[in-house]
Amino acid sequence: MLGLGETKDEVLECMSELRDVGVEVVTLGQYLQPTKNHHPVVRYAHPDEFKEFEEKGLAMGFRFVAAGPMVRSSYRAAEVFLAGEARKRKGLEGESHNVHV
Repeated sequence: MLGLGETKDEVLECMSELRDVGVEVVTLGQYLQPTKNHHPVVRYAHPDEFKEFEEKGLAMGFRFVAAGPMVRSSYRAAEVFLAGEARKRKGLEGESHNVHV
């Protein structure tokens, strides 16, 4: 979730740490303040920033990266799971899958 005051370097460091422990799927979306009683949005990330995170995530070795303003943690989860299972059956374990939003 972007927009709560994190820096670009912090996001990249977090992504790197996730890869280091074997995480293969990452989603990055924009925080949107649900009500006035919730934490306010500190900053809106530009779509180009999400694209950069997607590209860097794939370069880090994530099998799937969904990054965009409206992406949520369950973004296309069933599709990702089924695509991974299909790749396993076809022996294509090393192929990456990403979604452009």
